[in-house]
Amino acid sequence: MNTGSDERSEVGTVMETPAGRDEQGLGSKAPHFIKKRRALHVSWQVGVFVVGLAVVIAGIIMLPLPGPGWVVIFCGMAIWATEFVWAQLVLRWTKRKVKEAAQRALDPRVRRRNIILTTVGLVIIGVLLGIYIWKFGIVMPWKITE
Repeated sequence: MNTGSDERSEVGTVMETPAGRDEQGLGSKAPHFIKKRRALHVSWQVGVFVVGLAVVIAGIIMLPLPGPGWVVIFCGMAIWATEFVWAQLVLRWTKRKVKEAAQRALDPRVRRRNIILTTVGLVIIGVLLGIYIWKFGIVMPWKITE
């Protein structure tokens, strides 16, 4: 038997986990010359972590402030996912949940319920605003009499 025929190349193979999920594409996306040298690869990972952390912190700061906070947080996670398996798994889970939510939102019964709830909410807000205006009136800031 030829020894070369027993060797199996792991390039492009799909690894199956016990749960049956494929883990193709997990791992570092660093260039090959960086992965070859341990010290360079560790410093690359530290740099990716620091940049991703800065982006995630900026996103967290944007949550209460004007700005696309969640988008920036997911961009930071995508930066981390170029190097860390845990971030790749979190992004896969998030993508799966977003797809499931989009499918649920397209369900006609859910859409009908959402339209009804929005209409009821707008009517309640309109009634409360009407009561406020009826009770206190509209006073423009430039016409205040003291």
